[in-house]
Amino acid sequence: MSCTFTARLCLGLTLSLWIPVLTGSLPKPILRVQPDSVVSRWTKVTFLCEETIGANEYRLYKDGKLYKTVTKNKQKPANKAEFSFSNVDLSNAGQYECSYSTQYKSSGYSDLLELVVTEDYWTPSLSAQASPVVTSGGYVTLQCESSQSYHRFILTVEGPQNLIWRQDSQYNYSTRKYHALFSVGPVTPNQRWICRCYSYDRNRPYVWSPPSESVELLVSGNLQKPTIKAEPSSVITSERAMTIWCQGNLDAEVYFLHNEKSQKTESTQTLQQPGNKGKFFIPSVTQQHAGQYRCYCYSSAGWSEPSDTLELVVTGIYEHYELRLSALPSTVVTAGGNMTLHCASHSHYDKFILMKEDKKFTNSLDTVYISSSRQYQALFIIGPTTPTHTGTFRCYGYYKNAPQLWSVPSDLQQILISGLSKKPSLLTHQGHILDPGMTLTLQCFSDINYDRFALHKVGGADIMQHSSQQTDTGFSMANFTLGYVSSSTGGQYRCYGAHNLSSEWSASSDPVDVLILIPGQLPITPSLLVKPNHTVHSGETVSLLCWSMDPVETFILSKEGSAQQPLRLKSKSHDQQSQAEFSMSAVTSHLSGTYRCYGAQDSSFYLLSSASSPVELTVSATENQDHTTENLIRMGMAVVVLIVLSILATEAWRSHRQTHPAAGN
Repeated sequence: MSCTFTARLCLGLTLSLWIPVLTGSLPKPILRVQPDSVVSRWTKVTFLCEETIGANEYRLYKDGKLYKTVTKNKQKPANKAEFSFSNVDLSNAGQYECSYSTQYKSSGYSDLLELVVTEDYWTPSLSAQASPVVTSGGYVTLQCESSQSYHRFILTVEGPQNLIWRQDSQYNYSTRKYHALFSVGPVTPNQRWICRCYSYDRNRPYVWSPPSESVELLVSGNLQKPTIKAEPSSVITSERAMTIWCQGNLDAEVYFLHNEKSQKTESTQTLQQPGNKGKFFIPSVTQQHAGQYRCYCYSSAGWSEPSDTLELVVTGIYEHYELRLSALPSTVVTAGGNMTLHCASHSHYDKFILMKEDKKFTNSLDTVYISSSRQYQALFIIGPTTPTHTGTFRCYGYYKNAPQLWSVPSDLQQILISGLSKKPSLLTHQGHILDPGMTLTLQCFSDINYDRFALHKVGGADIMQHSSQQTDTGFSMANFTLGYVSSSTGGQYRCYGAHNLSSEWSASSDPVDVLILIPGQLPITPSLLVKPNHTVHSGETVSLLCWSMDPVETFILSKEGSAQQPLRLKSKSHDQQSQAEFSMSAVTSHLSGTYRCYGAQDSSFYLLSSASSPVELTVSATENQDHTTENLIRMGMAVVVLIVLSILATEAWRSHRQTHPAAGN
């Protein structure tokens, strides 16, 4: 037994001395695999064993055992052998190496190559602990997590360096999941950092779970920062489509978009011409899209600086109670004055935000609860106002813990800032007192060549705007047809003019009162009488007394067919009557006409009672003409008397002369 062992030992030593001499003279081959060393089941995989000598035979080994052999006459091209697997399975996972031989010599083994096959395990998730954004030279912590029990997790980074980290899994009792933390770095700005993680059991180290979704680290580099913009707006209604654009330098290869509250990034390689922009399209915006965004671009020169922050706000999230926005004291304010916009809701919000539709004005205030009205409100004081405040405003509600999630907006509130340019004129062709159902048109016109006109009902929220038309006489004008009048039509109206290239409106026109006659609005019919008489002479004083046995707060006196505003007087109580006396002194003939009076209450100032019976007033100038004739007659008679007296005096003088000479003779 001892002799046999000695002989075998000697033979082994001899062979061990000969084999290195035989294999050491040939360079070792290189083993590669396509498409990757980590593949899913049923993928076609090809191993390539490459050398530079020109071998006769190639051998592929798996886990230290000969797996396949290929001879040269079957190889195309030379110096390379292919070992193909049409559908890899879990049994194909393992460590591979190859060698080759010439007619007299054999090479050493190539470096080991691990083939990993993934199967349908539970897919782990990968996330950045704080943020995937990291500065050059910095570190970031990534967490790989799975609900399934695995012994180990693996983190890989795509790229030529083929970086890989392995960690034992830890059980997290709070999340009831298995996880591992990987510290990645130092991160350099000259490459992309696309990370994925896998999980596996210790007893099958080359059979992995499917890969997690990738997490790409965003490296804050030194290249020029791109610009970021949202279309149609950075304040977008929920479920609407929108696009975020990122534009960098012309060398950019790929753009990245990052929501700062998210641990993931979005990238696009679809560069839109012109301008080499990255397009991030969101077909339906949700709450999850709200937040602060930055974008980055990467090129062969490295990473850019981050863009400025884009705040994306999603509206229409809360619909508990509608918000109401109103302007105090009016929706029309003279330039330089102050106005207050009042936002209110019966639903609780931490803050209200006021926004002008062109986004040139935004302000937020804490809400205040008003117990008397049982609502929350905020008062936005704006002033001194300028023409730039002209426009439409909305208000929204939101909570401090979600500042980019806003409520349904209030209705639009139009604001008009009037300036100092020449005021236009406003008139109505239908008269100032209308019956319900009549059509009302107000005409605004000016000798200034205004491009547009606006009509505003004092105390109302709406402002109507129309383009102007030019008349043959050189006036600019616009007709505002208010349709069939109703109780809501009554009020005082003013109009304004403006040029297209300016946000400044003119001074206000003189007001026009529109009074609506609604029978039964006040269950009274006042009476009207004239003092001292229905017919008076020019220059005299006349009074029209409107009275009622029922309580009336205000009386209105209107002249039929007159373009002048009706007269108003507060009533006075006299002998248990409500009455108002409209006194007109030094009357002239143009005051002749038919008069009616109406009653109104202060609470509905422009809604009238039924009309009184009509009263005719005649101002006569005849009395003045008779006096003139009489005066002329008197003057004529005086002249005749003077002539007669002159004749008599002359005759008397002549008779006296004739008498004196006779006496002398």
